[in-house]
Amino acid sequence: MTLIQISYALTVKQYGSMNKAAEHLGISQPTLTSAVRELEKEIGIQIFLRTHKGAVPTAEGEDFLRQAAQLYRQYELVCERYAGNEKKRKFGVSTQHYTFAVNAFINTVKQFDTLLFDFAIRETQTQNVIRDVGSLKSEIGVLYISNLNRKLISKLLDEYELEFTELIKCRAYVYMYCGHPLAKEPSLSLEQLGEYPCLSFEQDGTDGFLFAEEILSENNYPRTIRATDRAAMGELMRTLNGYTLCSGILSRDGSSNEYVVVPYREDSENPNSIMHIGYITKKYSAKSEICRTYIGELEKSLEQSTVG
Repeated sequence: MTLIQISYALTVKQYGSMNKAAEHLGISQPTLTSAVRELEKEIGIQIFLRTHKGAVPTAEGEDFLRQAAQLYRQYELVCERYAGNEKKRKFGVSTQHYTFAVNAFINTVKQFDTLLFDFAIRETQTQNVIRDVGSLKSEIGVLYISNLNRKLISKLLDEYELEFTELIKCRAYVYMYCGHPLAKEPSLSLEQLGEYPCLSFEQDGTDGFLFAEEILSENNYPRTIRATDRAAMGELMRTLNGYTLCSGILSRDGSSNEYVVVPYREDSENPNSIMHIGYITKKYSAKSEICRTYIGELEKSLEQSTVG
């Protein structure tokens, strides 16, 4: 098994097609097909099913490609560190939709030369946060764990050899536009919120509520709207009096002045819960200097924010 073979296989997965992968690699399709078949023969499994829709990883192939991606990323990191300035070093963050995580990223970037680094921040679905860090697409991820999702999230973290480090824990708050009719209430119950749409970031899968970014996702809400980005979420709050249930963390930099958080008031059927917000990284792997800097900026960003 060679790094070139691994690179070829990962490229096929990325493009989902032998022809497209070969074109990207600048080699002939028969050459790529032969290399992948030799790799399959050597490791004793079929990595891809060849279908009329393209090359689709088998179950065994998916597992192999996940581990191979980790190995290849480690190779890339070594190259980036010791190959001089010919190639930029990479640093990526995958996160649920948190302003404090973005602020920490901005403050980290300011401390490093962007001519020398290839930076990326990915606000994405919860499962993608875990997959990105598991495959080393991102070095660090930011998400939360609660009693509802702890078992499932912990299982995935173990599967991808990741560890969770807590930064802060918060109870649920109602997040809404400052002009919402209920924005000045001292606390809010689900009964009071019943006539307004509950907003959430869309998650894939039938068990998406277990991966929800919003706390208390297990409750039944009579009106719901899903969005995929923070800009849309903010517009839905402003124009439709929507709300979401979150940590109550507000940035002090002025970017959140149009929005307020109101304490969530629990009842016997809809109790409150605690969000344990933190970051995930690879187990048994030394953190890069820039990753350590980002963690420090995460802590500072939370210190400079308010809860509730």
